[in-house]
Amino acid sequence: MFRLSNNLVGILNLVTFLLSLPILGVGIWLSNRANTDCERFLEKPVIALAVFLLVVSLAGLVGACCGVSCLLWLYLLLIFLLIVILFCFTMFAFVVTNEGAGRAVSDRGYKEYRLGDYSNWLQKRVANTKNWNKIKSCLADGMVCTGLAYKSVNDTIEQFYKEHLSAVQEMISVELCKLSKQFYSAVSIVTSCILACGLNFNAQSGCCKPSDDCGFTYISPTVWNLTVGTATSSNSDCSLWSNDPKVLCYNCQSCKAGLLDNIKSDWKKVAVCNIVFLIVLIIVYSFGCCAFRNNLRR
Repeated sequence: MFRLSNNLVGILNLVTFLLSLPILGVGIWLSNRANTDCERFLEKPVIALAVFLLVVSLAGLVGACCGVSCLLWLYLLLIFLLIVILFCFTMFAFVVTNEGAGRAVSDRGYKEYRLGDYSNWLQKRVANTKNWNKIKSCLADGMVCTGLAYKSVNDTIEQFYKEHLSAVQEMISVELCKLSKQFYSAVSIVTSCILACGLNFNAQSGCCKPSDDCGFTYISPTVWNLTVGTATSSNSDCSLWSNDPKVLCYNCQSCKAGLLDNIKSDWKKVAVCNIVFLIVLIIVYSFGCCAFRNNLRR
């Protein structure tokens, strides 16, 4: 019984160490094979996470099983910092996702999104040109609007208006999902937050079609022609719309708002999952403290 805490901490960290190896391998593979901004965006976070897990698990494993108190103390410090960071992030996520929602449109199967409805902090993230260019690259790589064009190509205007455009099946980046399938099952809650590969991005309504305010003439789901009188619309997105498949409404405020609506929804889910993860971490931390006390007694 005296060594029970040490053995449990050792086993937990052995499992974490083994999980960190494929994550590190994928991070290195991404750094050598990444061809798009989306893939390159994952490179550093994945490698950083893998190295962190590797260091923490080795410190905990050696400290608990070999009785090295200084390493076990380092392990407990890192776990404590992780608990504090996760707690702060969880509280922050609940605060910044407390505002904003899609607006229902009369006789439409979809909602429309307004950037001003969301928290100022989230708005600033998408207002950054560098950040948004990376997101647009992901949208292009994932062929977000191409799926809508093929799916509804034969729809009449009445049929199109009844379509539910609240999420895309292609996800924010098909390429990222393909890459992550190799190791996704081995990734923790923290990694899944970074990858965000399960994202149901409200992009079809915000990015793939002009706002209903513009009054454009429907030709196909991603082709809308300017009609008389639309130039006077107060909606700035109307002037940003283009029938070019590479442009569409990717620069529109509604597209950014669609992303924020997705973040709002997913961050709330992540925050709930983090509460469970925090409870697990606190239990592990408690076992680690017992193991540290055991080392001091030896």
